[in-house]
Amino acid sequence: MSFSTLSSVARVGTKSSTFQSKRFLAQVAATTPRASSYKVVVVGGGSAGLSVASTLANTLGNNAVAVVEPADVHYYQPLWTFVGSGLKTFDESKMAMSEVMPEKAQWIKESVASFNPGKNTVVLGNGESISYDYLVVAAGIQTNWGKIKNLPETLGKNGVTSNYSAQSVQKTDEFIKAFKGGNALFTMPSTPIKCAGAPQKIMYLAEEQWRKAGLRPKTKINYFTGLGKIFAIDKYANQLLKICKERDLNINYFIDLAEIRPDSKEAVFNVIGGEAKGSTLTLPYDFLHVTPPMSAPDFIKASPISNADGWVDVDKDTLRHNKFSNIYSLGDCSSLPTSKTAAAITAQSAVVKNNLLGDIFGENEKITYDGYTSCPLITGSDKLILAEFSGYTGKPQETFPFDQSKERLSTYLLTKEIIPDIYWKYMLKGTWDGPAKYRKMFGTV
Repeated sequence: MSFSTLSSVARVGTKSSTFQSKRFLAQVAATTPRASSYKVVVVGGGSAGLSVASTLANTLGNNAVAVVEPADVHYYQPLWTFVGSGLKTFDESKMAMSEVMPEKAQWIKESVASFNPGKNTVVLGNGESISYDYLVVAAGIQTNWGKIKNLPETLGKNGVTSNYSAQSVQKTDEFIKAFKGGNALFTMPSTPIKCAGAPQKIMYLAEEQWRKAGLRPKTKINYFTGLGKIFAIDKYANQLLKICKERDLNINYFIDLAEIRPDSKEAVFNVIGGEAKGSTLTLPYDFLHVTPPMSAPDFIKASPISNADGWVDVDKDTLRHNKFSNIYSLGDCSSLPTSKTAAAITAQSAVVKNNLLGDIFGENEKITYDGYTSCPLITGSDKLILAEFSGYTGKPQETFPFDQSKERLSTYLLTKEIIPDIYWKYMLKGTWDGPAKYRKMFGTV
């Protein structure tokens, strides 16, 4: 049975002896006695870590690669906008970690406590140390729920929700459907976050539902962003602003959510820019979708491999660490100055795999990352703006030979139905390195 078949079977819940055997073997690998030294240690079993580990393990052989990952479940988080709006089920966004872990890799089911790059070791949460010849850090980003007062205890209750939490994403759909009008607030923090378009995508989908239900005349919708633009790239920002104007969506800049008062159902914001900088704003809410502030994981911030801002300090072109030549990093925890998306990881993983294997086999031909990333901006249940661009240049880097800033059904279906299959069947197996070859095919390079 092929991996493609296994992925499909797993997501619809069908059982098979081959599938169960694969899961059993992965679980055994995570619990059996393990080596203390590996050719490559990959920290993180998310999309970045697995896309790299799969290729490295297949190339280097059994147990040459270790993946350090404490979680039992792997989530395809880009699907959570669809889940939060009732367009996909939560189960479609997840698989057991044992189902997606590379078979030839050793799964170390532990957290990371610290790094000692001078000794080429990683200290695990249980106090054990493992050593490496090469290290790949793909630990994702940390969501800091506690940075907003009362958010942890309020989340998932009385209209307060977030698509950034596996525990509350289904509540988003529930609260949207239960909404009867009033004040609906959507927030975007001033910190870097993963999938920077997601805070506003759920706003468009909620507004569409409320409009169809006849609730718009008695609904006021406000979007608060800690940044100075609705989207970083002007080509797409201009189209989004037109949509917001047409649909009476109020956009507020340089405003950060600071506190939730559940008893009075009020949200307190800090004004961090403009003429009112330093003041606060308090608003009642009937529906509140929160995007929490985020940062590099604490264990990275406290380590010698981080830069001053806490991210893994790598060269933006080669993705090699700026101080330790046997360390690479990609994805959300890296210092790469581009948007933190799964699409960016596809291009980054190709660079890491090529350059790291070149180090191992003594090949000098390096490739570089150009900052490519993508953000599918869902604006309705049948339309989407497919933003593709370089975070390095700030210019569009589109794949298809048409204007991707226009709302289209075709790109909506691509994002909703085709890309998730690519993710499960190819990206996590290390065989999808992004759409660069299609840009050449379509002549859009």
